[in-house]
Amino acid sequence: MLDTGRIRQPVALVRLLTGLLGTALTLLLADYARATTSGLAADISEATELVPRPLAGLAGGLTTAAVLLLPVGLAVRRLLGPDRRRALQQVSDGLLAAVLAYGATLAVGLWADGLAPASLLASLTQALPGGHPGHTEPVYGYLAPVLAFLTASGSRERRLPWTVLALSGLAGLAAGYATPTALLLGLLLGWTAAHGVLYAVGTPDPRPRPAEILRSLRETGLRPTAVQPAGPYRHLVRQADGRPDLDVQVLDRQAVTAAALHRAWRRLRLRTAPHPRALRSPRTGLEHEALVSYAAVAAGVRTRRIAATAGLGQDTALIAYEHLTGRSLDELADDEITDDLLTDAWHQLALLQRREIAHRGLVPSALLVDPAGAVHLVDFADGDIAASELVLRSDVAQLLTTLALRAGPARSVRTAIAALGPDPVAASLPLLQPVALAPTTRHSLKRRPAAAGTGGEAAGGGASGGPAAEGAAEDPGSTRRAITAHSSPVEPGPASAEPAAAGAEAPDLLDGIRAEVLRLRPQAAVGPVKLERLRPRTLLAVAGGVVAGWLLIPQLFAAEQNPIAAVADADPLWLLLAVLAAATSHVTAAMGFVGFVPERLDFRNAVFAQVAGSFAKLVSPGGVGGVALNTRLLQQAGIPTAQALSSVGVGQLIGLVLHLLQLGAFVYLLGQEPGGSELDALPAVAGGLAGAAVVLAAVSAVPPARRWLAARLRPLTAEVLPRLLELLRDPGRLAVGVTGQLMVSMCLTACLYCCARAVGREPSFAAVAVVFLTGSPVGNAAPTPGGAGVMDGVLVGLLQSAASMEEGGAVAAVVLYRCLTLILPVLPGWAAFAWLQRRRAL
Repeated sequence: MLDTGRIRQPVALVRLLTGLLGTALTLLLADYARATTSGLAADISEATELVPRPLAGLAGGLTTAAVLLLPVGLAVRRLLGPDRRRALQQVSDGLLAAVLAYGATLAVGLWADGLAPASLLASLTQALPGGHPGHTEPVYGYLAPVLAFLTASGSRERRLPWTVLALSGLAGLAAGYATPTALLLGLLLGWTAAHGVLYAVGTPDPRPRPAEILRSLRETGLRPTAVQPAGPYRHLVRQADGRPDLDVQVLDRQAVTAAALHRAWRRLRLRTAPHPRALRSPRTGLEHEALVSYAAVAAGVRTRRIAATAGLGQDTALIAYEHLTGRSLDELADDEITDDLLTDAWHQLALLQRREIAHRGLVPSALLVDPAGAVHLVDFADGDIAASELVLRSDVAQLLTTLALRAGPARSVRTAIAALGPDPVAASLPLLQPVALAPTTRHSLKRRPAAAGTGGEAAGGGASGGPAAEGAAEDPGSTRRAITAHSSPVEPGPASAEPAAAGAEAPDLLDGIRAEVLRLRPQAAVGPVKLERLRPRTLLAVAGGVVAGWLLIPQLFAAEQNPIAAVADADPLWLLLAVLAAATSHVTAAMGFVGFVPERLDFRNAVFAQVAGSFAKLVSPGGVGGVALNTRLLQQAGIPTAQALSSVGVGQLIGLVLHLLQLGAFVYLLGQEPGGSELDALPAVAGGLAGAAVVLAAVSAVPPARRWLAARLRPLTAEVLPRLLELLRDPGRLAVGVTGQLMVSMCLTACLYCCARAVGREPSFAAVAVVFLTGSPVGNAAPTPGGAGVMDGVLVGLLQSAASMEEGGAVAAVVLYRCLTLILPVLPGWAAFAWLQRRRAL
């Protein structure tokens, strides 16, 4: 529980975690980069020997006195200021943080002296100057309490405190009482302790009180009389003498940083995202919003007019608009949203587009409708002037979706074309993708029920990103072909003239918008433009690669026998057999693919698609790349998307069943070998099954996760099982598919077995089969390209436990196996991918 008048700021937690991470990294670097830190300390020690000892002692004494007097002076100054109550709270927070920081430095120092490795202690300390016995403190703790006090007390001073701290640190280095790492560690502990206190006890609410708002507005020449809260950081201010009321928006550091991480991530990820507000001070944010608002007024856009702007200290500012009576779009009833209202909204956007002004946030709350039915655009905090063409088109896509959520795709598109013309609307289709929309809009799309339209309007429903949306994204021409096959371009008519869709299945809303635009503009381009600079999957792949290197590289040098030398001395005959087994796996994979497709396929294209999957592994986790390539191959062969997905799903389902059967068979065979037992493989198999059972139970116990799983499994009963029943009518083709699925596992198992024999090891084939059949699903589930790192570590561990191989031989076998199945096929895979693209098979 927080005291009244205190709030927890998310930025304090972020900085606390950042400080803890910085402290941990400093300790790691001090231990692992001992040569660098020791060399830096030696260089500084040599440089300080040039400073006369009396001068160094005098500088140390003066800076020590300054460091002790600095907090006292700042505290007295704060307590003598106008807001003594808030100052007393902040000074108390500073004292608590100082005590905590001093305790943290003592704890880390005791840990380094008694429990830490000797190498870490040596990198943090040095011999005492003057030939005195002992060593310096592992943490230069004199500065930590001072920095903690200055940070937690909310001191506005910057230059003087940091100058004193810097001089004190330099004096400690010059006198030989601190090392660079000990000094850095002390500063980090002080900074971290301060933000830990600020997050634990909260900070005094920095939002201005009503009296402060009234005083600031009066200083601008206005006549405010009363302040009423109107929402977070918003106030309604009454004025005297019949003057219009004011809508006041307060911008402070908390409001700026409330969504700092989310906004920074969107800016890093998307080309159309606004600049993070966290990078602006409140005053800079106020100036930006005022500039865009003035530009919108100059463009003739109906919006709130700015009455005044004012600053309330260093971290708070306010902007006052003339009050505008009205309701936002999401507050209107359905019968109030007329075509005239929609057209008026598009006319306001047209005025912005004409002056190259971007709004960047055309959500329902940004469209205010006055009592006369006129639309006003508000909330220009994220807007831009001289915006790029991509950002302007993104505004059109956003407003298309916002209006379609209330009025349906047909009315949204028709009124947009009436106001903007067909070309700007058609140009926005490539940006009509969920990632380009506002977070609130994406949330509305996910919650939108898939229901048929009523009242003569087909309203699109369902969440974007489903199978239909994926199919449209993969094959932009499919939507166009569907539209032109069932309808012809017609002139837009009144809403009552539109065909009713009662009882029909509603399409995805974004697909519905695309379909309406293509109905009126068939030649429009619908291929999605690339908006993402960085995908979460890319970050996972990079993190997985780093972890893989961290785990595997030490194994290459820590094993008793050098794995690299074992690979270099591999037996040529077994190596040739391993290469043949790896190559044959592509042919058997093609058999397992075409055997579950009732339609006739070019087997050569299927084989090349499996080879191309080796190239796709580098840019996608596990088996995702191969599944996408197979689906695309079927689509290009003229098979509809639903049937293509179900055929691939049937192959995956049958492959899973056969995989488990093979695993059980080889576990049994392993137990029948001389000296063998099923118990040898039991820990790995039981661990995998138990892990899967725990995950399934956890998902089933959480209602949202259970609904998510049910939504993912629904296509299995709706599409995959009917496709499987259709395949049962052709036993010969089904036999080919089953044989291929069985043989692809056997070929890869044989490849791993031959690799083990090539490096001079002689495990049993059954043991290697158990290792592969247990480890490959883990690699496919890993978020790294080709399961890199995860699958390698699992295979090495299983070869040691189930196949009784020593570490060096297991690492050598896995390195050779991964070279043949992951690294070497990349170039042939790229060639096969390019060949299929030239033949328009992909």
